[in-house]
Amino acid sequence: MIVPGQHMPIVIATRPVDFRRGHDGLAATVQNELGLDPYSGLTVVFRSKRGDRLKILVFDGSGLVMTYKRLETGRFTWPPVRDGVMHLSRAQFEALFEGLAWIHVAPRPVVWPAATN
Repeated sequence: MIVPGQHMPIVIATRPVDFRRGHDGLAATVQNELGLDPYSGLTVVFRSKRGDRLKILVFDGSGLVMTYKRLETGRFTWPPVRDGVMHLSRAQFEALFEGLAWIHVAPRPVVWPAATN
């Protein structure tokens, strides 16, 4: 499951998938079409053709977890349809999941304070 502070890669499969696919079908898509390892802890977000639904697939160490969300009104903000994946920051992922325009969310670089003597 996705928990605060967890550092794991998050990607969007930019081409819509058949939403009849389950855990194994989506894992096969990750491996065969995207060239990624579905059992590496990677979080993969899949989009529907209509754009109002998403599925999230992640391996939590003991099994594949699939989350499904459908917006009651409106559509999710998606990148242009093309082959491949698009990497997301944690903040962008959370905005996408909430149905917000995540494209406008830009991660800020962290400036670590310097230790003084």
